[in-house]
Amino acid sequence: MHWRQGRLIGPAATRTRSISLAVKRATDILCAAVGLLLLSPLFLLIAIRIRQTDRGPAFFRQWRLGRDGRLFALLKFRSMYADRCDAAGISQATANDNRVTRIGAFLRRTSLDELPQLINVLRGDMSLIGPRPHVPGMQAAGMDYEELVPHYAFRQSMRPGLTGWAQCQGLRGPTTDQIKALRRIGHDFAYVQHFSLWLDLKIIWKTFGELHRSAAR
Repeated sequence: MHWRQGRLIGPAATRTRSISLAVKRATDILCAAVGLLLLSPLFLLIAIRIRQTDRGPAFFRQWRLGRDGRLFALLKFRSMYADRCDAAGISQATANDNRVTRIGAFLRRTSLDELPQLINVLRGDMSLIGPRPHVPGMQAAGMDYEELVPHYAFRQSMRPGLTGWAQCQGLRGPTTDQIKALRRIGHDFAYVQHFSLWLDLKIIWKTFGELHRSAAR
């Protein structure tokens, strides 16, 4: 028997979860590999457009917290001017942020800037679905998340994801609102505690709906 966030679970449930996690990882590898292959022409076009807009690398690397708090270099298409990027990630982008390029604003609005994270998924840093990876020392409403949220590290007991339960519920963007930040972490906790392959499919479906609404704005 094992305890998980206040619940006692038996061997059968533990075994089922282990099998589900193995299937999840195999799915991550397959989907990331196929996605990178099919999207390679789009990657090239985006990279060229970024370089035409502003001199500098097409990719942006930023240290994030992965499973069990391990650091990894998260990849994105660069959406800011090269000399204005915030490698620490503490200063979040805001509406009409003058650091963001024109192509960068489009990439952010459509979430295309996140596509290089398929490489992180293939490497094993991330999963397709999971809590979004935070930068070290990330703040919400002026407080460190570790201070704001009891048992904050529980969200790191699974690989972070390209999208998650919080994001598909519309809990995205800057964390300047404390209540919204707490709701976001609450959704992360709920995902880790109640993970299932069916829940992952539901999140993927709802994420596409959120992306469609965001792109239409």
